[in-house]
Amino acid sequence: MIRFPFLKRLGDVVLAATALFLLAPVLAAVWLAVRITMGKPVFFVDMRAGKDGQPIRICKFRSMREAVDADGRSLPDAERLGAFGRFLRRSSLDELPQLVSVLVGDMSVVGPRPLPLAYVPRYSPRQATRLRVRPGLTGWAQVHGRNGVDWPRRLEFDADYVDMLGRWYWPLVDLWIITATAFQVVWQAVTGRGVSAPGSVTMQEFRP
Repeated sequence: MIRFPFLKRLGDVVLAATALFLLAPVLAAVWLAVRITMGKPVFFVDMRAGKDGQPIRICKFRSMREAVDADGRSLPDAERLGAFGRFLRRSSLDELPQLVSVLVGDMSVVGPRPLPLAYVPRYSPRQATRLRVRPGLTGWAQVHGRNGVDWPRRLEFDADYVDMLGRWYWPLVDLWIITATAFQVVWQAVTGRGVSAPGSVTMQEFRP
């Protein structure tokens, strides 16, 4: 169990509210850019597994065009992800709307990333411990390679983080993750490393 849960929630509210206030012009600019370059809808909304595996709705700025082939089937991700979409992902600007999810309590600033509901029954008992806490905007796995890390290691990082939340020093861990994330966002914006799985423009599906 997490020690001092009220402290983590207080930090989430303060950080999310402050970030939304300071980044409001950035959010407005990205909204307008997506609307101009890709049209409606501006947001990508999906259901993911939250704390205890309960469904939560997450929202991102849309980074892929709604392009289909002659038979009406969606084109591969690589063909729907244009230059602007790649920029959004490399800069993590597409993730900013999830600050609202942190503010309302569905997510935390730091925690395992929210993954599809379909993955829940696929987790091993160890991997399933990631569901004991709110999912996060960033996390232990994200600062250790993000999507460039294979699934077994990525989920083990998540489980390790949940273990650390039971220690007295977890606030220092969260502070380190937030600081490291700031540097990582700059690094991945320049290099593109960690944004997607090797050989793919997105993260490959988790299959144990």
